Amino acid sequence: MPTWGEILQELQDGIARTGAPDFDGIRRKYIAQLHELTGRDTIVYATDWMNTGGPITSIVISDMQGLMEVCKGLAGPNLDIVLHSPGGSAEATASIVRYLRQKFTHIRVFVPLAAMSAATMWALAADEIVMGKHSQLGPIDPQLVSTQGQFPARAIIEQFERAKRECASDPSLLGAWVPILQQYGPSLLEQCEKAEDLAKRLVTEWLEAYMFKDRENARELAEATAGWFANYEIHQSHSLGISREAAEGQQVNVTNLEDDQDLQDAVLSVHHATIHTLSMGPSVKIIENHLEKAFVLSQQTMQVPLQIPMQGPPNQQIAQPSI
Repeated sequence: MPTWGEILQELQDGIARTGAPDFDGIRRKYIAQLHELTGRDTIVYATDWMNTGGPITSIVISDMQGLMEVCKGLAGPNLDIVLHSPGGSAEATASIVRYLRQKFTHIRVFVPLAAMSAATMWALAADEIVMGKHSQLGPIDPQLVSTQGQFPARAIIEQFERAKRECASDPSLLGAWVPILQQYGPSLLEQCEKAEDLAKRLVTEWLEAYMFKDRENARELAEATAGWFANYEIHQSHSLGISREAAEGQQVNVTNLEDDQDLQDAVLSVHHATIHTLSMGPSVKIIENHLEKAFVLSQQTMQVPLQIPMQGPPNQQIAQPSI
């Protein structure tokens, strides 16, 4: 297996020969090799979330366009997904899962490094998850975004319940709580509760229908597993990594990546080549299959002229900033 550094050297050798790194050629070579090894249709969904971050790297409904593009022409019925994502919209993930499960009868998700939040939900909709010793999933408790930042839905609910208890026992504390409670919108608590219910319901349904379909008491197992992944009290941090051992402890069908050395080499080569593409170029999201069909989202820097009236000679302008 070429290591991260060896694939970087491969890119640098291309610069020496042609003047430019062959990101696409090298990445596609390794995706094709993974497909040849498994004989299964192969898709990569990866974003530059560890460097770029923000909504642009999240799972969103527009990703459906990319998945429709890369699924066209695939033979099926088996699909491998190499998934590297911070998560995003549960609703968009639900649409993606519904689409893929209509096209493929067996889906295997590889997590070469991390699939968090809604990406964990996506992985739990598979028949099998393949993880290495270093791989991680994440809690699926919903996060609400406001002008003050991003907050766990359960933390907002618990804060409100705490305020009620403290003010009921000591009304003099109401003055301290009012500035905090005034930040709550009229439907915020209802939104928090419904978001929690949605995440658990979706994962329960997917586990019961796919990963747990051949198990006794599939519904009960699915509810317990979904509840554990969504439990804010257990995990305490939305960014806390969940190891494969912890996932296995919740009945998740996890295969150790290291059990097949050739498969491990092929998957990690795809991951390394994809991460180099994302970190060294303008691309922030890559959705691609083994047939070299790709849907790539790039982030570009624009020069925008900005004029601000200033004291001094007429028509004097400040320098143009980069946005």
